[in-house]
Amino acid sequence: MNEEQANATILLVEDHDDLAATIGGYMENSGFAMDYAADGSIALNLLEEHHYDLIVLDLMMPKVDGIKVCKRLRDRGDSTPILMLTARDSLDDKLEGFDSGADDYLVKPFEMDELIARASALIRRARGEVSDGAIKVGDLVFDPRTMRVERQGQRLNLSPTSIRILRVLMRESPRLVSREQIENELWGDMLPDSDTLRSHMYNLRKSIDRPFESKLLHTVQGMGFKLAHPDDA
Repeated sequence: MNEEQANATILLVEDHDDLAATIGGYMENSGFAMDYAADGSIALNLLEEHHYDLIVLDLMMPKVDGIKVCKRLRDRGDSTPILMLTARDSLDDKLEGFDSGADDYLVKPFEMDELIARASALIRRARGEVSDGAIKVGDLVFDPRTMRVERQGQRLNLSPTSIRILRVLMRESPRLVSREQIENELWGDMLPDSDTLRSHMYNLRKSIDRPFESKLLHTVQGMGFKLAHPDDA
C-alpha cells in the first residue's frame, strides 16, 4: 500500500449497487477510505459537506448524470480530481467528459488494477500542485498556492488537469514543450489513449484564449506546444 492509498478518501458515485460494491470493495482492500453516492444529487450534497481526494464518477446515471455533476462542481470552484467511468468510448463522448471538467476517463469494462493505478496517480499529482510563487505569462497569472488562474483580472475556471498542463507550459514559457513531455508529466507510464491530450489542450485553449483578443497558446505542428505572448511566439 502506498502513501496515496493509505491517506486518501474517495467518493464513488455509481448507481448500480453490484458494481459499486465490487469497485468499492476492491479499492478498500487496496487501502483507500471509501464513501458512496447512488446518484449525482447525493454526490453533490456530500461534496458540499466533505472533502475528498478523488471522485470516481459514473457517467450514465438517472436524474443528475456524471456530466452534470462535473459541470456543477467546476462551476462552484471545486477542483477535486475526477475519474469518469463509462461504457461510452467514442471521441465525442470523451470530449464531452473532459469538457465538463473530468481529469481522466476509464471505459468499462476495465481492470481493477488500472483503476487503482489511475486513482493513485490523480491523487499524487493533485497533492503535488501546491507551491509558492505566482507564475505570469503576458496577462495570464497562475497562483499555485490557491490554484487560481486569472487573465486580465478575470478568474478562469479550469479543470485540475488543465491546470497541470498550464503549469508545465507556464514554467517552460516561451520554450516549446513536446507532447511527450506533457504526457509524461501528467500520466507517467500510465498513458491514456491518443485522443486524451488533444481533448485537454482543446479545453485549455478554449478557457485561456477564446474569450480574449490575443492568443497565448500556440501549437507547433508535429513538435508540441508553447505558451507565449504574441511578440515572443
